[in-house]
Amino acid sequence: MKRRPKATQGEEQGRHRSKPQPTEFQIEWLYSHLRWFYILLVGATPVFLGGKGTPLPDIALALVIVGSVANLMVMILLAMHAFRTPMTAFTFTLDLSLALGLIITTGGVDSPLLFIAFFPILTAALRFPWGASLLVDLAIVLLYWVAAWRGHAPPAPASREQLWEAMHSYLLNGVVLLLAGATTTLVGYRLRRALRREQEEQQRQAQAELRAAHQRIRLIFELASTLSATLNYERVLQAVLDISQAGLQEFVGRDIPLVQAILLFGMDQTLYIASSRGLTPSDQRARFAAEEGALAEVLHRAEPLVIEDPGSDPELGNLVAMHQCREAILVPLRAGFESYGVVMMGSPEEGAYPNEFQDLLEAVCNQAVLALQNAQLYQNLIEEKERLVAVEEDARKKLARDLHDGPTQTIAAIAMRLNYIHMLIDRDPQRAKQEVAELEKLARMTTKEIRQMLFTLRPLVLETQGLAAALEQLRNKLAETDPMRIHLEIEPQVDDDLTPDAQGALFYIIEEAVNNARKHAEATDLWIRLHRRQLTVIAEVEDNGKGFDVSQVEEKYATRGSLGMMNLVERAKLVKGKTVIQSTPGQGTKVITTIPIRGRRGRR
Repeated sequence: MKRRPKATQGEEQGRHRSKPQPTEFQIEWLYSHLRWFYILLVGATPVFLGGKGTPLPDIALALVIVGSVANLMVMILLAMHAFRTPMTAFTFTLDLSLALGLIITTGGVDSPLLFIAFFPILTAALRFPWGASLLVDLAIVLLYWVAAWRGHAPPAPASREQLWEAMHSYLLNGVVLLLAGATTTLVGYRLRRALRREQEEQQRQAQAELRAAHQRIRLIFELASTLSATLNYERVLQAVLDISQAGLQEFVGRDIPLVQAILLFGMDQTLYIASSRGLTPSDQRARFAAEEGALAEVLHRAEPLVIEDPGSDPELGNLVAMHQCREAILVPLRAGFESYGVVMMGSPEEGAYPNEFQDLLEAVCNQAVLALQNAQLYQNLIEEKERLVAVEEDARKKLARDLHDGPTQTIAAIAMRLNYIHMLIDRDPQRAKQEVAELEKLARMTTKEIRQMLFTLRPLVLETQGLAAALEQLRNKLAETDPMRIHLEIEPQVDDDLTPDAQGALFYIIEEAVNNARKHAEATDLWIRLHRRQLTVIAEVEDNGKGFDVSQVEEKYATRGSLGMMNLVERAKLVKGKTVIQSTPGQGTKVITTIPIRGRRGRR
């Protein structure tokens, strides 16, 4: 299994962008440097103007100074990124004026600076359309020929040989300028076309990114609308799967067969599949400890993770559907520092999850966590209301059942035996005395049962002496009627760290867990442990009974057919605690409840 980290923005753009072509800004920057180059060449030409040490004419020197100042201003504007379209016309006018001025002031058509005339031809070829650049080239050459004719043409009448001898060098110079201009025009045309293609490509990329952003916004808006319109837990999960699949189809542009699953943490702190698509029935019953592989990594990193060959993952490989996938993406469902689970998508294709989709899926999961919290809170309110009614009804039924099966039957038996004793008083006084003694034992046992029932309904010792004393009394009372051995391991003064409400919740959780073990576990020994751990108090109820399958209990949670183990979880939530149930068939059951300590410590 290979992990593919999320590409950075530069890497993602590099995949879609070819080698960068020069922009207009870069061309102007290059022109500015070339302008310094030919200005330096002009400064080095005194040796060509009549011998060593001959200075430039004053007018030419003034032109060089003006050109240098103007070029410096252009470079400052470029460095400040103040490039504007009118600057192109200004710099071309500067180049043309400077070239013509230097040529005219240093000898005209016979100037040694004649090569400078090529510079405005070059800039025109790169700046303007090919027709305009050719016109500039032709205009400069014609101007040069006219000046040469007016200054060096032989007087009429002149023969063809005399005309050729006087003008052939100027004609060749003009042809060279014309050919050089045509060549640079062709190069400039191709360069501008490359620039135009690059700009069009950049515009297409910008439009594509804009469309992708619009798609993300629209999909997130649809998700938010869907999630805000429902407080149903199952509909929230289905909406997450729908939006994720629709988003991938829009980004990829086609329908890709997917394996989707939402994994949530259960009561035993393992991941179970709460909603899925493309999984087999056996896959849907799978559970994951999230202790190794991609699941452990994504929960630890708290960011999206793309993996290749998910079928080779030590935990995801247990799913049959994952062996048909070549790539999978996992996104944590996280709010603050608390993890709720993982959203997983698998694809039979490689590279199916672009960065834009990863960002979308991460935003969808963030919205989903909020919706799941709202749905859970709403569901808890509804269930709490139903639970309170059910608890009250169940308490009445339990009390009626216990009274019917216990003291009521015993009192009926006492009444029958009293009648029997009444008959024996005259017939067999000795036997009557024995019956009275047995009747006294039965009455005492009935009294203990009634006291046990009253203790369970309202343990006064919990309010007066605290949780440790209440648990000790609970063990003693159970020992009178039950052969199961109960072992207490209580850290001294641990109940000082708990509020009265938290002590009451812990007592009822422990009492419920003990009753479940007595009725269903067939255990011979039971351990009750109460101790501190950092900023929490932990209560553990462990038995050596036959155990049970926790996942089957979770599957029946929505039906709420019986309270039982669910009360343990809900009572802990009432005091901001948490209950975890660990059990395996044949290996006993362990109920762990963690409750935060109160802010101010002290014995009541």
